[in-house]
Amino acid sequence: MSIGSHNAITRKALSLLAVGAAVLSMAACGQMKTADELAGNTGGAASGASSSKCPTDVNNDFTGTVRVGWQSIPNADLVVKDQKLLENCLPKAKIEWSQFNSGADVLQAFGAKSLDIALLGSSPSVKAVSKPLDLPVQVIWINDVIGEAESLVTRDSGVSSIKDLKGKTIAVPFGSTSHFSLLSALSDAGLNDSDVKLVNLDPDKMPAAWQRGEIDAAWVWDPVLSELKSNGGKTVTSSAETAKTGAPTYDLELATSAFVKANPGVVKTWTAVENHAVGQVRDGDAAAIDSIAVQLNEKPDQVKQQVKGYEYQTAADQEKSFEQLPDVFAKTAKFLKAQGGVDSVNSSYDSAFYSDAIKEVSAK
Repeated sequence: MSIGSHNAITRKALSLLAVGAAVLSMAACGQMKTADELAGNTGGAASGASSSKCPTDVNNDFTGTVRVGWQSIPNADLVVKDQKLLENCLPKAKIEWSQFNSGADVLQAFGAKSLDIALLGSSPSVKAVSKPLDLPVQVIWINDVIGEAESLVTRDSGVSSIKDLKGKTIAVPFGSTSHFSLLSALSDAGLNDSDVKLVNLDPDKMPAAWQRGEIDAAWVWDPVLSELKSNGGKTVTSSAETAKTGAPTYDLELATSAFVKANPGVVKTWTAVENHAVGQVRDGDAAAIDSIAVQLNEKPDQVKQQVKGYEYQTAADQEKSFEQLPDVFAKTAKFLKAQGGVDSVNSSYDSAFYSDAIKEVSAK
C-alpha cells in the first residue's frame, strides 16, 4: 500500500470517528467465568461476585453505571476483571465490561460515547487527544510499559533483519501500538510502508492467515504472539528495541473527561484496585496468574512467560512516569503526523493526563 493511499484510508477512518461511529460488533460484553467460578468458589454471593474482597475503601456513594473497555492483554486489568475487584469496591454500581480487539475499535467506542473507561495503547491514545479526533478523554493509569511482549515475528527462514522484509506481507492491527512500533522500525531501517505490503488484521485473525501462508510476518502481542512463535515464527525485533531508539509504547487506561470530572471518587477506587492488582502481578501471585490465564483462555505457565514482556508500575512509580508522558505523547504525535495519522501536534499534552487519583493512592 502506498503512503498516499494509506493516509487517505487513515484520514477517512478518523473522520468517521470524529462524527461518532457506532461501536464495532466485536466489542461484545465479556461473560466468561472467573478463575474463582471455575474452581467452584462463588463466595455465596447472589450477584456472582468473586470471593476476592475489596482491597481498598468500599465506595458506597456511586450508584450509576461504569462502562469499561478491556483487551486481551496480560496485565492487572484482567485481574481486576476476573476477581471482580471493581464490583466489590463499588457494590451499588453496575459495571459493564466490553471486550475490544484493538485500540482502533476503542477509539470508535469513545467517539460514539459508548465507554467511560478503557484500555488504549499509547499510539491510539495520542490519536484520541490530537486533531482531527480531539476526543474529550484523559489518561488516568498506565497498565503496562510494553517490551518484548509486542514483537515482529516472521515465518520466512530467509529473514534475519527488518531490512529483509522488503517486499514482504506484514500483518498488524492498524492504529495500534504494534503499528506504531512497526512504522518506527521500518523508518529506522531506511524503509517505509510502501516498501512492504501492510495488511490491517486483528490479532485473532492472524493465526489462520499465518497457517494459510497469506502473511510473511506479523507485529502483535500475546497471546497471539506466542501462538505464532509456536507455529514456526521467529522474532525479528520488538517494541523493547524500538523504545531504545526513542519510540516507547505503553498500554494506558483512559477515561472521558466528563466521567472524571463527575466521579473523581470512582476514578480513585479504580486506581486503588488496579494498584492492588499490579502488586499481585509483580509478586507473581498465583491467584493473579490464574485470573489472567482464565481471561485469556491460556495456561498459567504460559501467562508466567508472557508477563515477562511487560513492565508493571505501581501508583508510586507512575507519579514520575506521568511527568514524562506528555513529552512522549508529543514525540509520538510528531511521528504520527509525518505518517498522516494525526493532523497536527498539540502545543502541549499536559491536559491529556489526570494524575490526582494516582497521587492519592500513592500517598496511602
